[in-house]
Amino acid sequence: MRKRIAVTGLGAISPCGNTVAENWQNIKNGISGISKITKFDASAYTTQIAGEIKGFDPEQFIEKKEIKKMDVFIHYAMAAAKEAMADSGLVIDEANAFEVGVSIGVGIGGLPNIQEYSYVIRDRGPSRVTPFFIPMTISNMASGYVSIEYGAKGYNATTTSACSSANHSIGDAARIIERGDAKAMIVGGTEAAICELAIGGFGAMKALSRHNDEPTKASRPYDQGRDGFVLSEGCGILILEEMEYAKARGAKIYGELVGYGFSSDAYHITSPSTEGPARAMTMALKDAGLSPLDIDYVNAHGTSTPAGDINELNAIKLAFGEEAAKKVSISSSKSMTGHLLGAAGGLEAVITLKAMQEGFIPPTINVENLDPACDLDITPNQGKHRAIRAAMSNSFGFGGTNATLVFKKV
Repeated sequence: MRKRIAVTGLGAISPCGNTVAENWQNIKNGISGISKITKFDASAYTTQIAGEIKGFDPEQFIEKKEIKKMDVFIHYAMAAAKEAMADSGLVIDEANAFEVGVSIGVGIGGLPNIQEYSYVIRDRGPSRVTPFFIPMTISNMASGYVSIEYGAKGYNATTTSACSSANHSIGDAARIIERGDAKAMIVGGTEAAICELAIGGFGAMKALSRHNDEPTKASRPYDQGRDGFVLSEGCGILILEEMEYAKARGAKIYGELVGYGFSSDAYHITSPSTEGPARAMTMALKDAGLSPLDIDYVNAHGTSTPAGDINELNAIKLAFGEEAAKKVSISSSKSMTGHLLGAAGGLEAVITLKAMQEGFIPPTINVENLDPACDLDITPNQGKHRAIRAAMSNSFGFGGTNATLVFKKV
């Protein structure tokens, strides 16, 4: 029999806050975390804004001598994992170590250090490359370090599927628990790619917003003035447990992960299709044993790109049908956080669970002139109270990869 999955712990770090509570408070109140880039001089770039983490001290989470051995995306994973583990009360010891795994998605990995050491090897020669270069930059080291930190000796791997990485990591981990191969999993996504290469590369694709004069208004899903996404960084971590295991130890339960759907557009590396995302949502609903009318909230992928936002709403109509699509509340938390790439689904799963727990739909901010083609309830500018029985979180990525999660109130 398929095992049920409980969510027992949450951890988050994003431009909107360095804890779950701080993130949720700002997101509930529609406060943007987007600002001018400070990590480098961006004056020559067409995009000069990003969602940077502020006031983060890795020494609070990592031994000082270890910090320089890790890229920043690993720092964020260690911080969010610490919060999630403390929140869950899960203890890993000799009795359960082989039944606890780690699955943390990463979209790009250690790009800032890859950039830095390309300069080092060019200007100072190969002898100046640190022996920690490879382990500090490869994507699976976020999962690796978290596994080592907590002694989790079960599954330990990373899914890299662009902006769907976290959702795939969460969904795949749930399957591991469902079939009895683990009692608990530390899951989510992490990313720290804000550097010259990323801003230059995404900028060359014309994928990034150029609202440089008003950073907090740059990410504006569903607004007629949207012109691209805002690159951000951070991490979202969940503790998943087999339901009976969680109940037996008296864990608090945020919700139940009941559905996971995935698909490929098989269409284009960057342009979206409507059918692919709709199929992922339909699959997730079927996996959950729910109908579209059971879903009260969708945390949308909603990146603030001209084509992507409309495409996702059309995909919701296709998957839900017109009646249910018009009844569901939708919002894009990326209007405040920006786009965390491979970490987006992890953070948005945390936000979705908090929304369900409190019965509150967070807003989509910066909707000053609603695009007439965006004709569903996208919760413009002001959040609202609504009982949430079940909620959906979408992530779609370059390469046509789609992943949808469904959570249910317990």
